[in-house]
Amino acid sequence: MTVRADSARAALAGTPLRRLDAAVRAVDAPDVVFAMSVRGHRTVRASPGAEGLRYEAGSASKPYTGLLLAQLARTGHVAYDDSAAACFGTAPPPLVAPITLRHLITHTSGLPALPLDFYPQALSRWRTNPFAGYPAHRVVDAFLRARPRHRPGTRWSYSNFGVSTLGHALSAATRTSWETLLAERVLGPLGLSATTTLPATGTGDAVGHGADGVGEVPPLRIGGFAPAGAIRATPHDMLTFLEAHLWPERTPALADALHAVRRPVLRRGLGKAHTHTLTWFQHPTDHGPAYFHCGATSGQQAFLGFCPGTGTAVAAVSTRRFRRADAFVPTAYEVLFGA
Repeated sequence: MTVRADSARAALAGTPLRRLDAAVRAVDAPDVVFAMSVRGHRTVRASPGAEGLRYEAGSASKPYTGLLLAQLARTGHVAYDDSAAACFGTAPPPLVAPITLRHLITHTSGLPALPLDFYPQALSRWRTNPFAGYPAHRVVDAFLRARPRHRPGTRWSYSNFGVSTLGHALSAATRTSWETLLAERVLGPLGLSATTTLPATGTGDAVGHGADGVGEVPPLRIGGFAPAGAIRATPHDMLTFLEAHLWPERTPALADALHAVRRPVLRRGLGKAHTHTLTWFQHPTDHGPAYFHCGATSGQQAFLGFCPGTGTAVAAVSTRRFRRADAFVPTAYEVLFGA
């Protein structure tokens, strides 16, 4: 049964069990999981058989890449203000030379959301796998040829292109593939054994669905945009990732980086009302700041959020393409911020 998010508000204010049951009912999708950790105690409610699957995080992958940057900066492999173009080992083209690694992760590089030559090759598979035909070398080439729309560091504009370029710049600077860097520097230290960047060869991955909630969508093949959206994880691994942000000292190898990605770095919007850290959107609550990031692919959605003041983390996923008046994100917000 589908319950409108506004009519579920009272239930969402109750105990974690009531709150998550109401959240699952509020989202109309084939598979839905809402997982909550409150001071380390986990509660998970899900559609039958959905809890143990891996889900596509989409843009909720960006905090993983941001944490990787923070860790590499802490260990001295790169610096936040390094020129991204210089990481590729050639004389930086003048137009992109001022763009730093910090600009790329904070969406202040001046780059568009996607390279201009991305769209012609993607149109024929826009509703299934638009990124599959655009490999990493094309992302790098497009960056080196780019004409930023504004001076880096002066405006905020969300860019999958920018964060993808960041991942490839980190790879070039360390002479290590992005996937290996992520596994060795982030996934391994956090014990995220059920998190990957590639579709499973057998069973274990959730199946996405189109906007009608019926037609199946093939697994995401993200090509050169992996640093901006390739993460696949179980809800429990997502909670583990978030719990590390709640208590950085529990992961000594990443503690400094985990603290770094919680610090505000910019404000934007009318009245500078929106605060961002290196990797997270930040909103105020009565218990201090809460941090979150959403993500969507052609057939799935994800939400990650945590609030240190309440010791609460929320990971939510669904297997239906985003559509207008979709209840998933508002419901996830309510679960986190109502905590």
